[in-house]
Amino acid sequence: MLIVQKFGGSSLSDIAKIKKVAQSIIREKEKGKDLVIVVSAMGDTTDTLLDMANQMSDCPSRRELDMLLSVGERISMALLSMAIGKAGYKAISLTGSQCGIITTDSHSNARVVDVRPFRVQDELEKGNIVIVAGYQGTSYRREVTTLGRGGSDTTAVALAAALGAQACEIYSDVDGIFSADPRVVINAVQLDALSYEEMLELSKSGARVLNAQAVAFAQKRGIALYAKKTGAENTKGTIIRPDGALDRVRAIEEGCAVAGVSHISKGLFIEGDVRDKLDAFNLAFLNYHPGRVSAFLGLDDIHDQGDLETLLSEAKIDYQEAGLVSVVGRNIGHSPKWIRKGCEILGVPILCHFAGSDRISWVIKSGDVESAAKVLHVFFVEKAGLA
Repeated sequence: MLIVQKFGGSSLSDIAKIKKVAQSIIREKEKGKDLVIVVSAMGDTTDTLLDMANQMSDCPSRRELDMLLSVGERISMALLSMAIGKAGYKAISLTGSQCGIITTDSHSNARVVDVRPFRVQDELEKGNIVIVAGYQGTSYRREVTTLGRGGSDTTAVALAAALGAQACEIYSDVDGIFSADPRVVINAVQLDALSYEEMLELSKSGARVLNAQAVAFAQKRGIALYAKKTGAENTKGTIIRPDGALDRVRAIEEGCAVAGVSHISKGLFIEGDVRDKLDAFNLAFLNYHPGRVSAFLGLDDIHDQGDLETLLSEAKIDYQEAGLVSVVGRNIGHSPKWIRKGCEILGVPILCHFAGSDRISWVIKSGDVESAAKVLHVFFVEKAGLA
């Protein structure tokens, strides 16, 4: 049985934690499993590297940032491989390029276009535990590229698909997927299961546990994802699969079955003809008008915000700082009733709203985002829209 596991940076933040992860991997290996382990950079390593870059240049090139930031995952993979080797088990560390992960040529936000895992397969046949540096690949021009926020998730899912793995397990410092960010909404509850569509919308609109590109990849290949807490391998966590919303069908029939509320506190609300000008950024398009697009862009992982704002100004595209709050649930966007109700209960100025099939989003002032997430959670999740 082949399993792909991914461990986030919080699970690898120091040497002691890396050793604990190594023991966890060894326990799975002793059960007779073949293992491919994808790792993120240790703790705050990426932030530290970004700080160094910003000390060198006010606007470092995106290519050089990729060269720099890709180092973080390589540190993690080598140390984890060493820890497993010291315990008497065979392990080998491989970079994204060595694993055959081929990407587009868009630095800092590349997309996976192909995976050729021949080296990984060879090492598995030798009995090795394969440790892979997540978040990175190589473009068709043989340039080092990175995959954007949560890119290690994408690495794990892409490898799981290419290798025909039985499962893809994503480990972090939380128990699974919650109905809202528990740091903001104290009544947020853990979800047992989600559909691909629901998880994709939550990821796009601010939930940081799973990367949206990874979820889309899993959906396309039919790979079940398991979101679990590091050190709690035997707990259920949250599973993302095609029938993940079935347990809420009755609630859908009776009222409004929302899987969760997500938010992005820091972003830009953009209005103008942006479609050919911001291809390198992950725009959440909200509304189309003749010759214009209203869009929202989250800024949490934009390394070159100054360049972005210069680009917008030169193109005479209007923008302002804003936040985004969303409710996600099966078919919720098809009902004008829930759009109107959300507008009513928010009680704050709304710059724009968007209704997709499984998501309703509101663009509001950044300072209103957390309070908005709380009131939406009370109505749509805690009361299930029945009030």
